[in-house]
Formats: sequence, structure tokens, C-alpha cells
Amino acid sequence: MNYYAYEFAHTLVTPWRFGMQALRHSLEWPMNPMRKTVFGKNMIAACEVFENITRRYGKPEFGLKTTQITGLTVPVNEEIVLVKPFCNLVHFGRDETVSGERNDPKVLIVAPMSGHYATLLRGTVEAMLPEHDVYITDWNDARNVPLAVGRFDFDDYIDYVIEFTQFIGPNTHIIAVCQPAVPCLAATAVMAARNDVMQPASLTLMGGPIDTRRNPTKVNDLAASRSLNWFESNVISAVPFPHPGFMRPVYPGFMQLTGFMTMNLERHMNAHVDLFNDLVQGDCDSVKQHQDFYEEYLAVMDLTAEFYLQTIKTVFQDHALPDKKLIHRDVLVDCALISKTALMTVEGERDDITGIGQTQAAQDLCSSIPADEKIHYMQPGVGHYGVFNGTRWRTEIQPRIREFIRDIQYKRVNGGDKRKATVKAALADTGSADWNKGGKANGHLNGNGRSHPLSAPGE
Repeated sequence: MNYYAYEFAHTLVTPWRFGMQALRHSLEWPMNPMRKTVFGKNMIAACEVFENITRRYGKPEFGLKTTQITGLTVPVNEEIVLVKPFCNLVHFGRDETVSGERNDPKVLIVAPMSGHYATLLRGTVEAMLPEHDVYITDWNDARNVPLAVGRFDFDDYIDYVIEFTQFIGPNTHIIAVCQPAVPCLAATAVMAARNDVMQPASLTLMGGPIDTRRNPTKVNDLAASRSLNWFESNVISAVPFPHPGFMRPVYPGFMQLTGFMTMNLERHMNAHVDLFNDLVQGDCDSVKQHQDFYEEYLAVMDLTAEFYLQTIKTVFQDHALPDKKLIHRDVLVDCALISKTALMTVEGERDDITGIGQTQAAQDLCSSIPADEKIHYMQPGVGHYGVFNGTRWRTEIQPRIREFIRDIQYKRVNGGDKRKATVKAALADTGSADWNKGGKANGHLNGNGRSHPLSAPGE
């Protein structure tokens, strides 16, 4: 019933939104004498804020048309190369007639299937494009997938990751951002157990809930404190008519968004107050920054009920992977079998969704990976989104991942380590951080001991 109530509320507010649009357009008419008055400016700003709050946000576009390679502006072609019912594999092809033929490492970025679209990782893709051949998982909104197509659960997610990796080919480097960390690590273990020739060359886990018992956050506590029946009764709804996925049981995206926004409700309210003031003052740059952020943040998608409930139980309640009890297609998933895939884990010092140490737990599980191919890095001064987006992602985190991937690529292509390993020093390994004591960052990670200010929206 929650979904029907949500749709009904949208229907009720639609005439008001149209009315506000008409009022704003009339006030903005060049010949309207009220346009330049204080009252007129305030009314125009109020109408726009109301419209932004109440409208439905569609799926954004990546919009990555070009990239910079060795000083050249190179066109980028976004192409769907593999279609699955619940996900498309997207390739960002760089025009080699401009850049020249390149043998850059192939990178599969696995976007979170947790309410937001893959375009949330636009900044992640943009930073990787100049020196990598980039693919990304573009998950489909479950409300747009007909019920006749069938189910999609946690096992299917793992199968998708395996299939995409095999499709891309040998020496693929996987980057899993947040939620995909567990299924991507599981997929790598499954491929290792099968001795699959397409095992990924490296796996980078960023802010992922490998073991949520380490420094649990409010998100972890909520998932652990409620029974699975509670989640099924209170957050699962059937997709209403006339969406293509009519009658499919889903975890609605708007409920996920509500949960995220209530965690920082005062911050979001202040942001919209600032938007009103910026509109009145005509601060176009600040208005655009706000709108760009919320165009992405407020665009949400539904998840299949079976995937959501299995994730709650497997990852947050049973801790199946760290306790070595995770079963995939009736076979035990053993991360200790991973030996041909290098591992890097990345965490944010101020992450309030995935606590310090939760991602680093993968280092302990993957006991067969050579020590010089296991890297842990904690970025000071960033929250959850700052791990994969924003200034510090571009200037501090991504360069470390780039060097890690290139070092492993060199070793794999040349059949072994034929140069002195410099990854440990270059990446400033922080594997010794004590998560049980809060895992304070080492000052040398930034080149000095200074602290960072609070993260801006998106970081």
C-alpha cells in the first residue's frame, strides 16, 4: 500500500505543480513589472523550490561526451554492449582515431544496486576514462521489468558479475563501489574455485559492507535490529499499474531515498533554504551546483524484493561471507581460494554508511593472495560519497587505484613481477589501522598531518 499511497500523493500534487509552473512563467515574463521587485523574486524562487521538491526525477544521463588523453580532447562513445533483463553492460569507447591505439587496462566498474542509478558514479567513470578502457553495470529499474521475466536475487547478481567479467575478457580489473563489494568478492571467489581463465586481474572494493560488525553504523544497526519478516511487511510493495513491472514485489526507491535523507535531514533542509536564497540573489553558479547534485540524488530506482531481502539477511544479519557460510548455487563460497586476483580496499574516514574496517575485512578473508598484491587505503576527511566522487576522489584516491591497477596489469601481461614492486610505498598502505579503536587515519596519507574540513555535498 505504501507504493499506491506514494503514487496517489504524486497525482494529488500534480495540479499544484502545474499551477506553480504557470505562476513562475508569468512572473518571469519580461513585460511583467513584478519581475524585478523583491516580492516577485521571492515568489519566483518559492515556485522553483516547490517544483524541485515535488517533481519526479527520471533517470539521468552519464553525459560523458569527451575525455582528455595526453592533452588531446578525445570523443567518447557510450554504448550498450551486453543486454540482460535487469542490467545493461555499458562501454565508454574512446575514439582511437584521435587518441591513437591504446592498450589501457580494462576496468569493470560495478555500480551499487541500492536505489540510485549507475549515473551516481559519473565522477568515478570520468576520472578513470583517460587511462582505462571503462565498462560499467547500468542496473535497470525493477518497476520497468515485466513480472514474466522472472526473479532477480543475490545469486543472480553474482552470476551477472561473472558473466560481465567473462564477456570483457582476460585481465579485467573490477572496481566495486559500496553495496557490490560482497557479491563481487563472492563472484571472484566462485571464479577462483572454478579455476576460470577469466578471473579478474584485480579487485578494488570501495566502501563496501564486507563485515558490518566492525564499527557498525546506523544503517547496519537498523538492518540487524529488525527481523526479515518486519522488512517484508513494512518496506516491500507491489509495483502499481501502469508501470511495466506491474505486480512485481519491490523495495521502492523512494523508501530508500527517504531513509538516506532522514539520516541528514537538517542538512538537506538547509540546502533547499540556501537554494531559495541563491535564487532570490541570482547566484546562478550555486543554483546550478545544487540542482546538479539533487538531479542525481533524487533520481531513484526500485529493487526486486528477493534481492533486497536476501542482501539484508546475507550481508547485515547472518554475516555469511565473513563467517565463511555464504552459499552460491549450492556451493560454499571460499575467499581463501582467491590467489590470482590482486586486492585493494578503500575506506573513508568519515563514512557513516560503511564504518571503518568493514571493507578492510576482505583483506583477512583473502589469505591466499600474495602480500605484495594486497593494499588497504583509508582516505582522511571524506564520507561515504567522497570515496568515489569529489575532489579527494580525483586527486588522492583515484591516482592510487590507477597505480595499483597498472602495477598488477604489468605483472599479469609480463607473466610475473619483472620490476621492483613499488605499490606499498606509492599507495601509502594503511592496513595496520585498528578498526576496533576507530581506525584513525595516518597523517602521511595526505603527505602531511593536516586535517580536512567537513565534506561538501556529494563528498
